Amino acid sequence: MSLKHKRTSARRTGRRILRAARRSPRPKRSDIAVSPGNHPEPYVSVIIPAMNEAGTIAGVIAEARKVHPRCEVIVVVNGSTDKTADIATAMGAKVLLFRQALGHDVGRSVGAEAAIGEILLFTDGDLPVTAAQLRPFVAAISSGADVALNDYSGPVRSARPHPVVLSKHALNLLLGRSDLKGCTLTAVPHALSRGALDVLGSSILSKPPLAHAQAVMAGLQVQTAQHVPVGKLNAVRRKRRGIDPLQGIVVQDHLEALARVLEHRGPRAGFSDGTRRREMVR
Repeated sequence: MSLKHKRTSARRTGRRILRAARRSPRPKRSDIAVSPGNHPEPYVSVIIPAMNEAGTIAGVIAEARKVHPRCEVIVVVNGSTDKTADIATAMGAKVLLFRQALGHDVGRSVGAEAAIGEILLFTDGDLPVTAAQLRPFVAAISSGADVALNDYSGPVRSARPHPVVLSKHALNLLLGRSDLKGCTLTAVPHALSRGALDVLGSSILSKPPLAHAQAVMAGLQVQTAQHVPVGKLNAVRRKRRGIDPLQGIVVQDHLEALARVLEHRGPRAGFSDGTRRREMVR
């Protein structure tokens, strides 16, 4: 009897403990650990321009933070009317807030100016790129590259090539880097070394084709790092009369870059005149 009594008492005691555990209050939302903040001495600075990206920014930051143990995430929130800044702050990112829209690519310059890492990695607030896709850009710079490009040339098999695609290929041909095909700093993700930023300056990053041309002409080591199909990942922009509103801006930026190459290398951009005997023409 004594053994049975002891066993029954133990069971009752165990049930009371379990019931008490079930009745204990669940942790409040404020008690749940928040996302870790930026590393105090970052090796990689991930720069993310964002405008009304409340639906995607948390995921973008979470993946960006995984690229390196010593990482800082900088979100340049501009022209937003939603909760993008609040979400980025809660995720532990450094938020640079501008009430007005900064315009195409200006957020890259602003973020680069604030970055303190040895490697600067650029992506966008609406781009769902995984950490596995981002790490090769960091690895390329760590291995000695100055500029690591997205190995993405755009759609090249259409009967009528897109003007932006043609502009990218033309710029690389003129730079003597046909091996890069249509890969330039226009497409994110891409990364720069601290040394490359010192050579180029942060302001030129607001015009990616110009920064790309300057990097090649300055003798920086420019290479592709990883293929990220941003054409499929990016949200489709609304067209005006059948034309992408950013098309003209991007093409104009490439024309400015082409003009810079001709100014720097001469009217033939350093290419020879072949077998032409122009002196024979009267």
